[in-house]
Amino acid sequence: MIRMIRFGGGAVALSVFAVACGGTSHAGTGDPATESYAPSLGIDLSRMAKTSSGLYYQDVSVGTGAEAAAGSKASVEYAGWLPDGKKFDSGSFDFVLGAHQVVAGFDEGVTGMKVGGVRKLVIPPALGYGVKGSGPIPPNAVMVFQMTLKGVG
Repeated sequence: MIRMIRFGGGAVALSVFAVACGGTSHAGTGDPATESYAPSLGIDLSRMAKTSSGLYYQDVSVGTGAEAAAGSKASVEYAGWLPDGKKFDSGSFDFVLGAHQVVAGFDEGVTGMKVGGVRKLVIPPALGYGVKGSGPIPPNAVMVFQMTLKGVG
């Protein structure tokens, strides 16, 4: 979910994954390459592309519509899990690519998708919530997402 928070005369958009769930005992490595993934997530890093920033991604299916690019408004459906398979959020929302309205891994991971496409992302802490964590996402957590690009504008 995207929440707008006003500071002075401007607005800053923050990505907030608000989930009512109990505490987590996830004690991951913080490194996608040494993390253990629940089989239900279907993560095989050797079959995924890796960007220079450390994001892993894999197209489950390539869309046939318009391509998401920096500055465009992306409409996505998503689900997010910790590597141990605990789902921490799912839903749909719109955001502007490259406007820092979401964690950096979302911006980078959705860029280049085509409408109708489905992509898996493995986001390292540096492109997610880092050392602080957020809500159900513990500090230094790797996050796994499956994204569907529903539209671009």
